[in-house]
Amino acid sequence: MNFFVTFLGSNLKQEEEMLVPSWLESLLSTAFFSICPAHRDAPRSECNMYCLDCHNGAFCFYCRSSRHKDHQVIQIRRSSYHDVVRVNEIQKVLDITGVQTYVINSARVLFLNERPQPKTSVKGSSHICEICGRSLLDPFRFCSLGCKLVGLKKNGDASFIFSAKNGDASFIFKTGEENEEGRREGIAIRLPSKEGDHQEQFRSEATMQHLQQEQDMYQSTPPPPQYSRSRRRKGIPHRAPLGP
Repeated sequence: MNFFVTFLGSNLKQEEEMLVPSWLESLLSTAFFSICPAHRDAPRSECNMYCLDCHNGAFCFYCRSSRHKDHQVIQIRRSSYHDVVRVNEIQKVLDITGVQTYVINSARVLFLNERPQPKTSVKGSSHICEICGRSLLDPFRFCSLGCKLVGLKKNGDASFIFSAKNGDASFIFKTGEENEEGRREGIAIRLPSKEGDHQEQFRSEATMQHLQQEQDMYQSTPPPPQYSRSRRRKGIPHRAPLGP
């Protein structure tokens, strides 16, 4: 019996490790924005960087240039004294599905950890975090990466790892700088995947080319030049000289 419980616990731990990157829990427990002891007198000495390859604590801008030059590094920012990360950085390495995002200083971000509940919370909100109960703006499940991690450990119905379960190559996820404001990051876009779509696209292009050729062939005749109909003014008449 003890062996079975140990085996079951080991399997659950392995499944959890498959759904959570090895650096995530370290990131969420790291304290940021302290002064770097090695570059204390430098103007950019606050420790707001985190290396996904080393995952051994926060470091500053100068430490990144010297120690993490070719590593995967993300920058942590602050909003109302809480740590946030830009969506266009974190979504390249982490599946953030189900986490509420916010637009702060013209950039879409998400919070790393759960925040204290305000005293005057919004009552009757239709969207709340499944873990901490915080009111959400949109129909998401979690208010932060930390709450999603707790939900994953509790229910096992979420994941931080990108997977190809659907097997549909016609859906791709945008992950570049071009995903900035004006849309929600990570929204799938539809690409032509059926033969009918390609045929329809081909017919549309052929129709446009045919119309263009007709326009070039049957161009309207230019109007005739307009001539002025005003008569030319006669000069002053001269009389013949009188005879003798």
